[in-house]
Amino acid sequence: LAPEVLVDPASLAGECAVLADRVDVTEELVRLESHLNQFRDALIAPPCGRKLEFVLQEVGREYNTIASKAQDAVVQSLVIEAKCELERMREQVQNIE
Repeated sequence: LAPEVLVDPASLAGECAVLADRVDVTEELVRLESHLNQFRDALIAPPCGRKLEFVLQEVGREYNTIASKAQDAVVQSLVIEAKCELERMREQVQNIE
């Protein structure tokens, strides 16, 4: 059998904290909410076409980050659905001046 391995509890705790930070999407969700609020605000303050394009670009970045951090198939599936909707929104925004 394998020899006994000694693990420093402080190092283990530190590694666990780093791993937890890598998979935490709270920050991305907060930014995503902010971007969607900006999108909503831009809709009522024309001309808004170009601004909406930029906001949707940022939304896409947040989706990509969430997808890269997600270790869960359900979350990744939801991100794919969200990206499909995002693409539809981009097509619509191109018609707005």
